[in-house]
Amino acid sequence: MQAKIKKVELRNLAFEDYKQLKNSMVESYPEMADSYWRADDIQRLLGVFPEGQLVILVDGKVVGSALSLIVDERLVDKKHNYLQIVGDYSFSTHNPQGEILYGIDVFIHPNYRGLRLGRRLYDARKELCEKLNLKAIVFAGRIPSYGQYADKMTPTKYIDKVKSKQLHDPVLSFQLSNDFHVLRIMKNYLAADEDSKQFAVLLEWNNIYFDESPRLINTEKNVIRLGLIQWQMRSLGNLEALFEQSEFFIDVVSGYTCDFAVFPELFIAPLMADYNHLTEAEAIRELAKHSEPIRKRFQELAISYNINIISGSMPHLENGNLYNVGFLCKRDGTSEMYTKIHITPNEVQHWGMKGGSEIKTFDTDCGKIGIMICYDVEFPEVSRIMADEGMNILFVPFLTDTQNAYIRVKHCAQARAIENECYVAIAGCVGNLPKVNNMDIQYAQAAVFTPSDFAFPSNGIKAEATPNTEMTLIVDVDLRLLKELHEHGSVRILKDRRTDLYQIKKIEP
Repeated sequence: MQAKIKKVELRNLAFEDYKQLKNSMVESYPEMADSYWRADDIQRLLGVFPEGQLVILVDGKVVGSALSLIVDERLVDKKHNYLQIVGDYSFSTHNPQGEILYGIDVFIHPNYRGLRLGRRLYDARKELCEKLNLKAIVFAGRIPSYGQYADKMTPTKYIDKVKSKQLHDPVLSFQLSNDFHVLRIMKNYLAADEDSKQFAVLLEWNNIYFDESPRLINTEKNVIRLGLIQWQMRSLGNLEALFEQSEFFIDVVSGYTCDFAVFPELFIAPLMADYNHLTEAEAIRELAKHSEPIRKRFQELAISYNINIISGSMPHLENGNLYNVGFLCKRDGTSEMYTKIHITPNEVQHWGMKGGSEIKTFDTDCGKIGIMICYDVEFPEVSRIMADEGMNILFVPFLTDTQNAYIRVKHCAQARAIENECYVAIAGCVGNLPKVNNMDIQYAQAAVFTPSDFAFPSNGIKAEATPNTEMTLIVDVDLRLLKELHEHGSVRILKDRRTDLYQIKKIEP
């Protein structure tokens, strides 16, 4: 390695680089002295896919390179060798409409190893794969140290030992550290590679941003804007007054181009004032008569304001049973109901409520979401099932009367964000209702929580409202950060579960 380096540059290969490219390659493969690229090969390669050919320069000298083609996925799936992949150096296998970026060479001059220049080339390849919307990077990697163990173990055993760090292979160990995973072993792949006994390991890196059906319109959004409504409990004369106040907030968050408007649990409680002469159980059942009119009006508002509305929750009668439900009213005019599964002792004792029996996620134009009502978030099993179904955002409408009750919801919601690698948005009611029995006071602070990793706030809190103040909280969440976390996070909670020891699953009715 040079004693002093002034400049390192990564760029696309030019034909004028050929002489330096050849010299570095000869130095990189002393065991295969005649296996360097010929000038006419490089010229053809640059003719078919110039953007796929990369070089690293140190102080103006080419010291490394990564060369590649785009090929059909079917070609990769077939048994093949190196000459077949490169079309016997005609590169006729290159297909701009293919799905796979196939690496046909990568090397670093021995004098410049240890500077992680190879990692730069790999990162540049990954960036190219994402920009070209290709499904994956695939290449067959050498296992040059295998020759020392060929009389003691099979290639499969050797690879397992390298993966478990019992053995080190200068090529395979590096590739595994760059997030490539083994697909299969290739026999008689490269005739000149005696050190590997002509074996190679077919490796793959998946592009988590690959879009199989790219569209010009109605594309799936990456950045989702949430509008959380911290609802002030106040006297309301009738249902129309509730609709007027609700539309005011929907108009506000829609004006900020939010994708979701989120109302709290039981935000319609002010309407119970008319039923104070009844028992609490009778009053809540009278309130339940409003659930269907509210669903219909919120459907209309979702269309009018081009926003998805999570209607908090409200009592709902079904076959004589009382449930705590809400409606996801989508801006396409459809709606779906969600039901509180875990009922608090207070809801059972005073109202005779029952818990729902369905765990589900919802498909929206912003991806898959989950909705849990208040107490539900304190049971981690449910949200884990939702995460397994692909949930990216968990919405939690809640209603808590004291600070300690709110703290339970808050900290459990934060835990759900971390353990399920998702965003969690909570929205509650504030203020008091002195004229409504059993609903006299509320405590809330709307918030959006995140996983805990470098791409997210260090405290796992994306944003918080002012406690106990009527307001809206507008928050952007980036789904791309979740994709990165799932695959490349400091820890990968969903991937690292020991499903050989424990599992959580839905019990089908």
